[in-house]
Amino acid sequence: MNNAQKNRVFTEKLMEWHCTDNTREMPWKGEKDPYKIWLSEIILQQTRVEQGTDYYLRFIQKFPTLKDLASAEEDTVFKMWEGLGYYSRCKNMLAAARQIAFQEKGLFPVDYDDILKMKGVGPYTAAAISSFAYNLPYAVADGNVLRVLARFYGIVLPIDSIEGKNFFAVLAQSLLNKEEPAKYNQAIMDFGAGICKPKLPLCTECFLKEECTAFRKDIVSVLPVKANKLIKKRRRFYFVIAEFQNKIYVRKRTGKDIWENLWEFILFETDEKVTIDDFMESQIFRTPFPGGFILHQPVFDFRF
Repeated sequence: MNNAQKNRVFTEKLMEWHCTDNTREMPWKGEKDPYKIWLSEIILQQTRVEQGTDYYLRFIQKFPTLKDLASAEEDTVFKMWEGLGYYSRCKNMLAAARQIAFQEKGLFPVDYDDILKMKGVGPYTAAAISSFAYNLPYAVADGNVLRVLARFYGIVLPIDSIEGKNFFAVLAQSLLNKEEPAKYNQAIMDFGAGICKPKLPLCTECFLKEECTAFRKDIVSVLPVKANKLIKKRRRFYFVIAEFQNKIYVRKRTGKDIWENLWEFILFETDEKVTIDDFMESQIFRTPFPGGFILHQPVFDFRF
């Protein structure tokens, strides 16, 4: 089977599976409102569908239109985002909503290049919005898609290298069903999420196993290849709940670190483990805080 034949088989079988056997359900699936599609895609960046679904439903209920979101108080939006992580996404989302609502007369962009200019939107999100909302011929290339393509074609090129990103983007676009790009994009993402999974893929029952290079060569577990391994940094956070006159002290995070703009209890970060006794004996325990007070045990009830 030559490359052209393999490409055709891949797309045809994928579309057939999507129409007959794809039972994956999500509240935004089949949605045509670009605002709701954009909102779901921003929430799902670096977030599992299972976790993001409830957030999406709450946001849609609270802010049914883009103007509702753009007009909301910043603290209200950040409070609703609490727990999703990567809070720069929320900041960019709110900035983009306000730009469209107040500078673009509330008209959501309809062109791929204009969507790509939105704050917090990259090529994948722009392709998703373009295809799902407007049925424009742009292929998505998220983690699910890259994994499927790497395995099906047996590609060992690292997906996180510049060369790899460019190669997979071209390949994904070449496989796209130009007549039904929305259905095709949904199909390949659902296939990657439900069958060609990162761990324990359902290879033996996969409708593409006969043509899949990784399955035939028994290299499914090693694909896709990544050049850069994620380096995990251990950080120790200690929160102090300060209570005084039936009130609890909280403060807003600043700077460009994690959880920017969210409210928190008093936080101390250390390199080593500490006990409450160690903390109470430390110099930082008596450091003045905004408002002029100094922490000390007789005034506040501290809980680690």
